[in-house]
Amino acid sequence: MLMLLLVWITKVRGQTKFFNVMKYGAVPDGKTDNRVLRASTDPSSLNTDHWISFRHVDGLTLTGGGSFDGQDSPNTDEIHIGRSSDIQIFDSTIAIEDDYISMSHRSKNINITKVHCGPGHGISIGSLGKLPNEEPVLGITARNCTFSGTSNGVRIKTWAPSASPSIVSNITFQDIIMDNVYNPIIIDQQYCPLHNCAKKAASRVQISDVKFRNIRGTSSSKVAVNLQCSSSVPCEKIELMDINLAYKGSDGPVDSSCSHVSGVSYGEQMPPSCI
Repeated sequence: MLMLLLVWITKVRGQTKFFNVMKYGAVPDGKTDNRVLRASTDPSSLNTDHWISFRHVDGLTLTGGGSFDGQDSPNTDEIHIGRSSDIQIFDSTIAIEDDYISMSHRSKNINITKVHCGPGHGISIGSLGKLPNEEPVLGITARNCTFSGTSNGVRIKTWAPSASPSIVSNITFQDIIMDNVYNPIIIDQQYCPLHNCAKKAASRVQISDVKFRNIRGTSSSKVAVNLQCSSSVPCEKIELMDINLAYKGSDGPVDSSCSHVSGVSYGEQMPPSCI
């Protein structure tokens, strides 16, 4: 796994802490590239479902033009963010078989820019609602990103039923390129990966003020826009602007599917909007 160098971490109290890479084995010989950190090659030493996890961190920037490579790990989120705010991730390439970047509860003000992903599950908000008393997810932006051969593109996922009410709001996915992505745009409020959920009640995670803008490319499934929201707290203020997703399958033209969604759509709409 290749990991970018942490450029800076700003503590909650406003102090900036710098890390001297020489204390972590960097050699200033003018020849060695010290921008790359390499994790253990022994999978048993990484007893976690996240390759890189940030919790209780406020003010973090990841950049440098390098790559995060999960080495074909099938069920491991590459970068997981939770209980953190003011995170910047940009100019990176991510390769993993699970979520590239996932954001759990109390993630706030996350900016993801110029990230190339593939293969894997895409960028996900969630899953949310599984645990009691989860705090809101607010102010997430992903722009100028590319997804290649992924199962999902941009996704919000919540459990049904949910342990307690929660909120997802002020989300923007903009200027995104999809290259042969199975679910380019998806909200799934019936998330249950092992298919063993009773689903006797709807999700109680309220999703609102989500913008999908200028998302283009190709879908590997007929339903390129799939917005399946909660029947108890329907999605509100959902915006589709300038969507152009092509599908070349033999089972008909590209389509969209919506349930319990209100909002607006304008500009180019391919597939035709279901809002």
